[in-house]
Amino acid sequence: MNALKTIDRNRLAVIGVGLAAVLFLAVNLAVNLSLRSAQVDLTERGLYTLSDGTRKVLTSLTEPITLRLYFTRALGESYPGHQAYANRVRELLERYVNISGGKIRLEVKNPEAFSEVEDEAVTFGLQGLPYDQSGDRGYFGLAGTNSVDGKAVIPYFTTEREPFLEYDLTKLVYSLATLDRPVVGMVARLPVEGGFMMGQRPVPAWAVISQIRELFDVRTMPAEFNAVPPEIGMLMLVHPKNLSDETLYAIDQFVMRGGRVLAFIDPNAETEAPSPQGPPGPSDIDRLLKSWGVTFIKDKVAADLQSARRVNVRHEGQITQVDYVAWNTLDRRNLDTTDAVVADIRDLNVGSAGILEPAEDATTTFRPLVTTSEDSEALDVAKLQGRIDIVALFRDFKASGKKLTMAARVTGPVKSAFPDGPPLIGEGEDAEKARLERAKTHLAESQKPLNAVVVADTDVLHEGLWAEIRNVNGEQLLVPYAGNSDFVINAVENLSGGDVLLGLRSRGDSKRPFLMVEKIQLEAERKFRAEQEKLAKELQETQKRIEGLTNREGANGEAILTAEEKTAIAEFRRKMIDIRHDLRNVQHALRKDIDALDAWLKFLNIAAIPLILGFAALIIAVARRLSRARARPVTE
Repeated sequence: MNALKTIDRNRLAVIGVGLAAVLFLAVNLAVNLSLRSAQVDLTERGLYTLSDGTRKVLTSLTEPITLRLYFTRALGESYPGHQAYANRVRELLERYVNISGGKIRLEVKNPEAFSEVEDEAVTFGLQGLPYDQSGDRGYFGLAGTNSVDGKAVIPYFTTEREPFLEYDLTKLVYSLATLDRPVVGMVARLPVEGGFMMGQRPVPAWAVISQIRELFDVRTMPAEFNAVPPEIGMLMLVHPKNLSDETLYAIDQFVMRGGRVLAFIDPNAETEAPSPQGPPGPSDIDRLLKSWGVTFIKDKVAADLQSARRVNVRHEGQITQVDYVAWNTLDRRNLDTTDAVVADIRDLNVGSAGILEPAEDATTTFRPLVTTSEDSEALDVAKLQGRIDIVALFRDFKASGKKLTMAARVTGPVKSAFPDGPPLIGEGEDAEKARLERAKTHLAESQKPLNAVVVADTDVLHEGLWAEIRNVNGEQLLVPYAGNSDFVINAVENLSGGDVLLGLRSRGDSKRPFLMVEKIQLEAERKFRAEQEKLAKELQETQKRIEGLTNREGANGEAILTAEEKTAIAEFRRKMIDIRHDLRNVQHALRKDIDALDAWLKFLNIAAIPLILGFAALIIAVARRLSRARARPVTE
């Protein structure tokens, strides 16, 4: 104790600071090592919180997977937004590596121009985009391989797909981990798979069906069947009609066992031709739809004025262009972009699509994926049959003021459409015995929640509505001009991807908008935009008057002007300067509130916090001084 008393207080202070620094570093190192994998996601939409489905995929990996992230650094230097997005992709992939327990190996590569790494990226099928004047291409994609030389790629990480980054990454890993392609059962009453038409030459399969076959194992179901094979995980119904009770019951029990359905139904299938099965008519699976909680309006077609396609028609002996309200080009305003099926779809062409509504007392959730605008009308199907008066449809159009649903996702628990058990097939005792035998395995309620996508249009499948065929170097090339095929493949992929992919939804964009700034901008534009346009018009007229007076020249090249014209020009020029000054004032007014907000934010970030800390330190110092003064003994 005596030794401590002899030590100078300043030296004790230095030793105390040193010990505190050592303790801080030791605690920081211990926490860093023990809690290295611990993270807290404080973003509004949980951008960095992985879903249970993703964790299930990563923890169940049995074979090693190698992921190669290709990102050209020069691309990030030219476009900082790409650099920020690349950092997020890399950080998310590093989390995948940690959660997989070493089953995933990540390689980050920089494909520079004319390098071996660039050749490697091109070999994998990655897309390069020019980023400078020399035409050098930058790459930002992902290539994955598994132990049996399977390959899956994301050619380019587009910002439009950022909300579905986790979905795309998990889907890629899942496809590499699942060696067998998903099996899709096809039930079609339209010639989507090609074949021979009556009295005609063979017709090829529809383009979108060919694309589906490249990605999935498609099994064509017979015209009638009594059971869906167990290896089929999803049924694709195309214009189902005239199905027997036996076939309807097979589909019903498939759904009760957890099977998923993608149904394309139509009140007016324009691609349907008369066939031995019967004349053209609406799809008919009302019994199944009712049990799923969906109402299909068979005698109406959804018409939309805002998205109507302009077509050439002959009217009163002349060719004229008219908006065909029953043919629509729908954009992102008509799509639920939070659903993976339509998240990256820019436009979608439909032809005389039907109307879907949620059924009363439904046990399922009815979620619209594709809708009209509020400038819509439910047209009678009869108006679109026979000779169609397109001009009259446009002239007599009456907006309903509500959105009509053309496609929807339906999820939730359902009950069988056959509450009394399997139907009786045939007659006699043998038929009854067969029915009783099937009743032993009858499911009255779904074992898993229903997950179905119902689209009230079959013409959306045919390439005549969304692509054109071009002759390129002697070959027929299909060139899409709408996103119909992407929409269909997304739906098949989403429904056949298993539960782990079905649960992945949009996580939101990492770029956070300045909502207050956007609101101020909108209010300012409403207030000042009309005045700005008026001044700009006056300025343009004044400039034209000056040019009109000064463009007249004499023989020596000088302008011939009277004294009155010179005075008018001077007046016009003075007025032009005044208008320019007023325009600057208006433009300044547009930014006045934003600049004020910017000044306040700078003050809070730069000066406010130091001032608050300084004021707090001053209060503490004064309080300590007062405390010491009270503790000091009073000497007389």
